[in-house]
This record gives sequence, structure tokens and C-alpha cells, in this order.
Amino acid sequence: MKNLLYILPLGIAFAFTSCGTPDKKAELEDLKKQQSEIKDKIATLEAELSKSGDQKKVAGRDVAITTVEPAPFSHLIEVQAKVEGDENVMVSPETPGTISRIFVKVGDQVSPGTVLAELENSVYMKTLAELESTRDFTNTIYLKQKALWDQKIGTEIQFLQAKNSLESIDRKMATVRQQLEMLRIKSPIRGTVDAMDLKVGQAFAPGLPGLRVVNFSKLKIQADVAEAYISKVKKGDFVEVYFPDLKSSVKASISYAGKVIDPINRTFRVEVNISSNTASLHPNQVAIVRIADYTSANAFTLPLAIVQNTPEGSYLFLAENGVAKKQLVKPGLNYAGKLEVLEGLKAGDKVITSGYQDLVDGQKINL
Repeated sequence: MKNLLYILPLGIAFAFTSCGTPDKKAELEDLKKQQSEIKDKIATLEAELSKSGDQKKVAGRDVAITTVEPAPFSHLIEVQAKVEGDENVMVSPETPGTISRIFVKVGDQVSPGTVLAELENSVYMKTLAELESTRDFTNTIYLKQKALWDQKIGTEIQFLQAKNSLESIDRKMATVRQQLEMLRIKSPIRGTVDAMDLKVGQAFAPGLPGLRVVNFSKLKIQADVAEAYISKVKKGDFVEVYFPDLKSSVKASISYAGKVIDPINRTFRVEVNISSNTASLHPNQVAIVRIADYTSANAFTLPLAIVQNTPEGSYLFLAENGVAKKQLVKPGLNYAGKLEVLEGLKAGDKVITSGYQDLVDGQKINL
């Protein structure tokens, strides 16, 4: 056996020092074959010595085992995402103007209809005052003309003209009041003033940024998922949302899974509604969404490293009657260092999880 152990490194060294071999892949396969043959010879000799009772010359390999039992297994895909306010509104005026008053500051709680700021309205106020004065006069004429008409004095056309003048003034006043309301910038939602980058005297127009209201009681996670998963990800699927800055995670489910692929980045939108009980969550905060695209309730899972791969297939070692048994297996998906074994194992099998390196089929082991 010592001669065999001595032959192995010499053989390998000779193979690597040879030059001029064009097919390195074939050379590597040949070396592996030689190594496998030598290991088999070693195992055969050890088995023969063991049967002959020469225990001093044959020392068993120390190993550790794990008894496999079915357990739930999930494969997750990880996608970078961000926190969004479900109601996150940039507020701007309905008409351009100059800011004359600001009524709130960052952090203030507001309700729908709360006036946040107001644009310069002096021209409209003067117009309204003039119209109110004109209305008083027009209304007096109308009342007198109506009293005469009620007594059948005068003509109907005089009464109708007075009535029309009054109604015309009322319509003009309503228009001016509506224009005044358009100069008052109101909150469309209940929430918190998150940004107030406006100043008195500053010009403000529809579509310009500077004033934001966010409802922090309704938050959602938005992520763009690669189109390869569009058939696997659907509404209601379990997800885990991890916040790197907070070093914490929450469990939730997908509230919306898009059906349209973005032609630019080849992704589709996924949204997850979450509770805002955590005060540390803020819009645009980075998150990582882990989506379960495969789940098995009864799976055999093992550490990924113990399953060895060869051109002939994947295998691991079982402990049976004090010796190592080479077992071919069919691997499935892996996640977080765990591999699902689809075929080749049964409940109760004792899998060697430590000391499996360089083991050969039939080699004596010590548990």
C-alpha cells in the first residue's frame, strides 16, 4: 500500500511535467481516472486487511453524519427595491403665480383640503370688490323692477333685463371666487408635509417641485424583476423584505405583479404593501425583496458543499455498517448554501457531512 501511495504523486507529477499534449481536457480526465483507480485499489487493500484482522494497519476515517428527514424548502430570488409611499404627492398650484403666504412647515400633519400656501391674489380681490359693489346696485334695480312688475307696472322686458343683469354679475363673481380658490394650494391627501422648498415671493407654477405631502401610514415596496421570472412570480406569492440599513426584515406577500415587460430594461413591476409600524421606514429607502419562486413542503436538503460533481453524475457518501457508501443523487435548486436532493435519498439515511473529502466507496469510517 505504501508503494501505491508513493506512485500517486509520482504519476501526477509526471503528467504535469509532460509537454506537448494538445488536449489538456483529455489529460485531466486521464489523471482523474488514474486517481479513481488508485483510490479503489487502496479501498480494496484496506478491506482485505480488515478481513484478515490487521486492524493496526487499517485506521478508519473520522466522519460526522446527519440523518436526513423531509422539511420545507424554498428557493428565493433577490431583487433590489425601494420604499415608496402609497400616497406620495408633489403638490403644485393650478395656475402660475407668486407665493404670498405659506401656512405649513416640514413635518406638519395635514388633511385633505388643508391650505398649504397661497399665491398673490390682490388683482382678483380688487375685481371681486368691484363686482360686489356693482351687484349691490344691480340687485337694488332688480328688486325695484320686480316690485313694479308684481303690480303690473312697466314692461316684462324691463323686469327680465334687470334679472339678467343681476344673474350675470353673480356668474362673474363666482368665476372670480373660483380663480381665487385656484391660487390657494391645498393638500389632496391626509399625511405629513415631507418637503417645503418654497419661499414668499418665489414664482410657482403647475408641475414645479417644491412641496410634497406623504401618507406614511401606507407604504409599499417597488421592485423591477427580470422578465425570466414573469411566469413564476404572481400576486399573493410569499416574499421577505430586507432593509440593509436597519438590519431587519419583514414578511409579506406580493400585492401587485405587472404583466407588461419594460422594453428598455426587460423587467416587470412588482409591489408589496407593508405596514408602516416601523418609524424608521422612509420613501426611497433601499430594500431587498426575496421572492419565493419555488417551494417544497417535504424536501431533502443538505449543505451544498457535500454533494460532489463528476462527469458521471453527482454523488455523496452515506454511512452504512461502519463504511462509506457512494450514493448517486439528483440535485435540485439551491439557496443560502442549502441544496435540495430530488432523487437518491430516503428518510433516515445517514449522510456524511464532515470528513467526506477523498473518501472512497467501501472505506472504513469512525463516527
